[in-house]
Amino acid sequence: MTADIEEILVSRDEIREMVRQMGRRISQDYQGEELVLVGVLKGGFVFLADLMREITIPVDMDLIAVSSYGASTRSSGVVRIIKDMDLNVAGKHVLIVEDLVDTGLTLKHLKELFNTRGPKSVRICTAFDKPSRRKVDIEVEYKGIEVPDKFIVGYGLDYAGKYRNLPDVCTLKKEIYTNQQ
Repeated sequence: MTADIEEILVSRDEIREMVRQMGRRISQDYQGEELVLVGVLKGGFVFLADLMREITIPVDMDLIAVSSYGASTRSSGVVRIIKDMDLNVAGKHVLIVEDLVDTGLTLKHLKELFNTRGPKSVRICTAFDKPSRRKVDIEVEYKGIEVPDKFIVGYGLDYAGKYRNLPDVCTLKKEIYTNQQ
């Protein structure tokens, strides 16, 4: 698997520090409030697990599974809900926890969906931000590390279901994902 890696863009130590700082900020911002973390599957689960352990206030959590990529390196723009969340978020603050924001299409859809469910607020938290790829205007209140417009894997991010288990964020060698589309 490491033979497929071109370079490490963000090290596990940088990720650990980003998560620690973000957990501290979220804990301060939501002190005394009822907060529900909603992890976006599959990629967001690694970040969600780490982030939850850094948040020092009581939180509830749930998961939602969406698809807009399939086995491609580009979003189709069509967001499908594969698994909806179970919790009732009415009257609570919702923080959508995502691995990567690039086009913003998926998160715009999710934010609109959650806003129909009567929460106090809906905000977005992402480990990695790729603003150069935005197709829609979406506010991301908690941004981790900005990454360049390269195809990245690791720390939950995948290509065709693989590489999520890498502890660093890496780029794949181009021949890995161009020969298979």
